[in-house]
Amino acid sequence: MSSFPLSASHSPFLPVGFEDKKAALLRHIAGSERLGAVRPASQFEARPSPEMLSSGIAAVDAIIGGFPRGCLTEICGPASSGKTSLVIATIAATTRRAETCVLIDASDSFDPASGAAAGLDFSKLLWIRCGGHKMSPHARAGTPMPPNSIFPPNSIFMEARTPLRLRSGQALPTFKLEQVLKTTDLILQSGGFGLVVLDLAGIPETFARRIPLASWFRFQHVIEPTKTALLVVSESPRTQSCAGLVIKLCSKPSAVSYQPSGKPSHAQILEGMRLQAEVVRSRLERRPMQSVTAAFETQAVRAR
Repeated sequence: MSSFPLSASHSPFLPVGFEDKKAALLRHIAGSERLGAVRPASQFEARPSPEMLSSGIAAVDAIIGGFPRGCLTEICGPASSGKTSLVIATIAATTRRAETCVLIDASDSFDPASGAAAGLDFSKLLWIRCGGHKMSPHARAGTPMPPNSIFPPNSIFMEARTPLRLRSGQALPTFKLEQVLKTTDLILQSGGFGLVVLDLAGIPETFARRIPLASWFRFQHVIEPTKTALLVVSESPRTQSCAGLVIKLCSKPSAVSYQPSGKPSHAQILEGMRLQAEVVRSRLERRPMQSVTAAFETQAVRAR
């Protein structure tokens, strides 16, 4: 059996000349120019906090500080949990600061009357309808809205539609989802918007699961160097690790109502809803041990 020659002045488990070779190696590394350019982690500057965009709801801003610009934020929750109310409040607050917003409405569910009640400036909103409905008489490009419309007189309603050319064996919802993703990509690439909202709440769960993770990574990569805040609205989390902030709306809102005078005892008039928002994940700061929640109320809009 072979053996190493040992030195009595060193550890019995180290070969002769080990310390000399070690010292020579350390001197070589210390003299390397590349190593001199390497900075220790303690000397790196902390990543600056992103600029925040107000949600328009004080209780929500108190727990998240607003929606981060240059980041993807996801708002999820079941039906009637307050997702649309939070989105409309955010768009209204952004348009009041004279910033242009984009709403990509995948299911054509946006109610302009609710937006008007929230103080939304429609002249600063680009509403992209993806529901596939026919163009209304006043929805042609360059046609002003009628005087009795909720839209301001100087606003122009424009609707872009893509011809339905389905490939063999392709279902209509799948085709529409592809068009929604392509539209979002084009809007983000064009830039210049303070807020872009992608509303997927009306997309069936079966088709929403088919959105590839690469699409979310692409969206995040495009907006990262910009001042645009991207909000993705869905009924369940979709963006996974691509989202810098994930907010979940409570699944059991409580109604705020009152009994009108002179009406039967069982008659109630809905005034609004009490909702609750929870921060599920935030990459902006370390999440505390207990979940952070905020409660807020919405106001009912009377039908005309």
